[in-house]
Amino acid sequence: MPVTIFGESLIDPVAIDQIERCLTTPDDRAVLTADAHVGYGHPIGGVVAYRDKISLSGVGFDIACGNKACQTRIRAADVDVENVMDEIFRQIGFGIGRPNPKPVDHPVLDHIARAPFKPQRALLKLAAEQLGTVGSGNHFIDLFEDEEGWLWVGVHFGSRGFGHKTTTGFIALSKGKRFDEHVPEGGMHAPPILFDARSELGQDYLAAIQLAGEYAYAGRNIVVDKVLEILGTRAVFEVHNHHNFLWIEEHGGQKYYVVRKGATPAFPGQYGFIGANMADISVIIRGVDSPLSRKGLYSTVHGAGRVISRTQAAGKRRWKNGQVQYLSEGTVRWGNVTRLLAQRGIVLRGGAPDEAPECYKPLEEVLEQHAGTIEIVHRLRPIGVAMAGADVYDPYKD
Repeated sequence: MPVTIFGESLIDPVAIDQIERCLTTPDDRAVLTADAHVGYGHPIGGVVAYRDKISLSGVGFDIACGNKACQTRIRAADVDVENVMDEIFRQIGFGIGRPNPKPVDHPVLDHIARAPFKPQRALLKLAAEQLGTVGSGNHFIDLFEDEEGWLWVGVHFGSRGFGHKTTTGFIALSKGKRFDEHVPEGGMHAPPILFDARSELGQDYLAAIQLAGEYAYAGRNIVVDKVLEILGTRAVFEVHNHHNFLWIEEHGGQKYYVVRKGATPAFPGQYGFIGANMADISVIIRGVDSPLSRKGLYSTVHGAGRVISRTQAAGKRRWKNGQVQYLSEGTVRWGNVTRLLAQRGIVLRGGAPDEAPECYKPLEEVLEQHAGTIEIVHRLRPIGVAMAGADVYDPYKD
C-alpha cells in the first residue's frame, strides 16, 4: 500500500509501522512528514487519504489544533517585550480548564447552542468559559521579529475542552455507548477508530468536527486580536491553518477523505506558519506544485517534531489535589534552558522542561526533507514566548 515518507532517517520506525496500520485498502494513500512521531492510534505528522472512511484517530483529541500568525505594522525594536509579555500572561488564560479571565462573546457560541449534532449543545458552558484561552502542553503565544525587523504574533492551540469532549464522546459512540458515557480511550498502539463515511455516525462526526473547527478558528482569532490590542496595532498579513483535521479533497481525479494529524496543508500558493521551539527560528511557508507535492498529498510539517518524550524530559509526575508531585527527575535542566533564552534575548513567561528546545528536531533539517514542495517566505526569530507553566496538567492530547 502506498506510503510516501519524507525524511525517513529522522523518523522513529514505530511511527512508520503505525501509519502502515492505518491503511485499510489498496485505494488508501498515506504520507509521513519529516517531523513525524508516534501518536494515539495514528502518528503525529501522518496523513491518510481514505476513499470511504472517516478517521477519528487521524483528527485526534485536539480537533482543529492549528496555528495562526500575523505581521504587524510596528517594528520589533520599538516594543517593550517584557511589559507586553506580562500583559499577555495577565490578560489571556493559559492552562487546562482555566476559564478566560475576561469572558468573550462570539457567534460560534450561538452555533454550538444550535449544534446539528445535538449532544454538543450540552458543551456550551464549557466552550463559552474556555473561548479565547490557550491551554498548555506545546500551545503558545509568541512574538517574533522577521528579516526586515517587523513584529509578528504567532499562536498555536486548538478546540480546547470542547474538542476533547467531542472526541471522547465519539469514542464512546464507536463502542456502542452513550456520548456522555466514559469509556477507556485505548492505548497508543490501538487500531485507528474509523467510521464509514456513508453511515449516520460518520456524518454526525463530520458535522461535529466542523463545529469544533469553527470554534478553534474563533479562539485563535480572539487571542491574536487581544495581543494586537495589547500592542496597540493591527495585522497587515495573516496566515491561519488547522493541522489536526479532516478535509474532503480530490487527488489524482478521485475524491478522498483526507485526515492530517500534526501536518499542515500546503497546496500551491497556500501559506502556513510552522513553529520550531521556544528558542529557534520559526517560518512562514508557501506550498508549491510539483510531482513530489502531489505524491505528498500537498502536506507538510506542522512543527519540528519531538525526539524526547514529555516524561523523559520533565520526569515522572502526578497530580494530587491540584498540585504537581515529582516522582522522578527528567533529563532537561530547566536552568540551562532559561539561560539560553536570556542569552538570545527571548523573554519567557511560563514554560516547562518538556518544551525545552532539546526535545525537538532542528526545524531547518526537517524542512530540508520537504524541498521542492514548499518555499520559505519568512524566517521569524522569537523575542517573546508565553506558555503554560510546569505545574499545569494537560489531559487534552494532541
